[in-house]
Amino acid sequence: MKQRILSVLLALALMLCVLPAARAEGVEIAAPSAILMDAATGTILYEKNAHEKLAPASVTKVMTLLLVMEALDSGRISWDDMVTASETAAGKGGSQVYLEVGEQMSMDEMLKSVVVSSANDCATALAEHVAGSEAAFVERMNARAAELGLEDTHFVNCTGLDDEPNAAEHLTSAYDIAVMSRELLKHDEIRKYTTIWMDTVRDGQFGLSNTNKLVRFYQGTTGLKTGYTKAAGHCLSASAQRDGIELIAVVLHCESSSDRFQSAKALLDYGFANYALVSAELPEAPEPIRVKLGTQSLLTPVLQESAPILIEKGEQARVTKTVTLPEEVTAPIAAGQQVGTLTIATDERTLAEIPIISPTAIDRLTLWELTVQLLRRTCMGS
Repeated sequence: MKQRILSVLLALALMLCVLPAARAEGVEIAAPSAILMDAATGTILYEKNAHEKLAPASVTKVMTLLLVMEALDSGRISWDDMVTASETAAGKGGSQVYLEVGEQMSMDEMLKSVVVSSANDCATALAEHVAGSEAAFVERMNARAAELGLEDTHFVNCTGLDDEPNAAEHLTSAYDIAVMSRELLKHDEIRKYTTIWMDTVRDGQFGLSNTNKLVRFYQGTTGLKTGYTKAAGHCLSASAQRDGIELIAVVLHCESSSDRFQSAKALLDYGFANYALVSAELPEAPEPIRVKLGTQSLLTPVLQESAPILIEKGEQARVTKTVTLPEEVTAPIAAGQQVGTLTIATDERTLAEIPIISPTAIDRLTLWELTVQLLRRTCMGS
């Protein structure tokens, strides 16, 4: 009997977990593998064979770019660096800007070439600049994938080219790419490149045109990366932002470029039409709380940092925020200690309960300090 109850509860839990995606069954897309994810919360709004391991072609460069951006943020490389093309980098085929051996290009132009024109030669040059060799960089790519919990992913190069003997081992999934893309979008600087439609490098001598046509033709597009090889088909990780919500649509193994863009647009349209974000903020500044027996007499509480909440658009008008705080607390109080709660709810359900905390520690008065305080009060009253 107990086993049957547990089975029923597990089945109900699984149904709840996939409910948002199940509601998108009316969305018809040609892509055989796809996912729609909210960038702020990571919530999956739609999925179709999202964990099928497939060749990603140049969408691989989402991870390549992520590692480059992280290296820039950590100071291991600099925005002022000039990147030199090795013989290996210059010899890469596929999409390229035709680097010559020994040619130097600025970090800015290297990134622009990779993002806008999917330049394999520049991607390889950047990988070598970060890690010393493409092989060492690929090790870091796989290590980073493991850190992100990406169980469907294994990289063998930094470009997505499938002209090497072990190319069949270069696999990932729509879900994993969405997670990588979400991580990349946390680096605001990348949007400077992913939103370019047309530009140039080499002092205007070499033109670039974005392979992601959504940048030009879909309102709010923020990126992100296309890919194509004969084996991988037409692939795309597309991101767009409207009305404060940013979505990531990944489609893999499409039969045509039109299929990948139409599939991504259909998913993004669905997400923007049906979902919104609620900010997890206090409705107003809370009143200070009295502190009993504390070295401070008042405590000004703050909301613990919290991500926004994804809801269906129909729920927006019914969202309420309720603050629960005591009039008085007793010292000692630790920094970060919860003293109250912000409850965000609709008529039907609680969306979130977010702790309200003390921003600083407040010590308890010692016996001597308490005695002195009492004597002062007595003297003032006499």
